[in-house]
Amino acid sequence: MVTEDTFQYAMDNTRVLLAPQRRIETFGSTSFRFYLVTELMDRVNEVRVRDGRLHAERPQIVAPGHYSRLLLDGFGEQARGFADWLQRSGENLAVLKYGFQFRRTDVVEDIVASPLAQVIENVKARVRVSEEPLSAIIQGVDEGWEICLLKFAADLIQQSSGTNLGDFRKKGLL
Repeated sequence: MVTEDTFQYAMDNTRVLLAPQRRIETFGSTSFRFYLVTELMDRVNEVRVRDGRLHAERPQIVAPGHYSRLLLDGFGEQARGFADWLQRSGENLAVLKYGFQFRRTDVVEDIVASPLAQVIENVKARVRVSEEPLSAIIQGVDEGWEICLLKFAADLIQQSSGTNLGDFRKKGLL
């Protein structure tokens, strides 16, 4: 079970060492390969490298009329005015919904008996040789590693959203 301290520690200690060369595709799904490097806390010079895939589904436009109905669930009559405003301001507001699929079956783990810096350099060299532009190297913590991966996904969404919104506007979808 992940505690609040473990969660916060994982969030604070997640670093993207090598970002993917591209962002989340606007009109299709995107599959990122990740290498998550974590030091084992109970052993000296032992590092776990997780190699897997993170699949981002195509972003979807959520129109103001739709999310205003979602916002009203459980609220009283006073919220109706806000929902009406959302619908009137529809051309200025848009929300993108991103979906990620994370499958543990895609993750392979190796424990390497070397210092962290050397393992990171070896993984960087592996990525350079593979020439996969959608690869990322993330340094995180072993306990709570999934939180590190989800933080990477959230950051990727934030970095992609401006471009995705622009693409939707260019196609006249917003």
